[in-house]
Amino acid sequence: MKNRVEELRKQLNMSQETFAKTLRVSRQTISAIETGKYNPSLDLAFEIADFFGKRIEEVFIYERSSQNEKG
Repeated sequence: MKNRVEELRKQLNMSQETFAKTLRVSRQTISAIETGKYNPSLDLAFEIADFFGKRIEEVFIYERSSQNEKG
């Protein structure tokens, strides 16, 4: 799953550390989300989207791989 977390965070001139403290998670969690190494829980994903004033699908982009497509 791709996301716009880093882009949106940087638009606010916010560090990973500050953003992590705001969400009550570790900086490593934010880093892993931004690099796509970790997909947040649904609760955390909604919290992130709410923080940016966006709908969840505006922040997190699900891309189905060709292996998973039915047809």
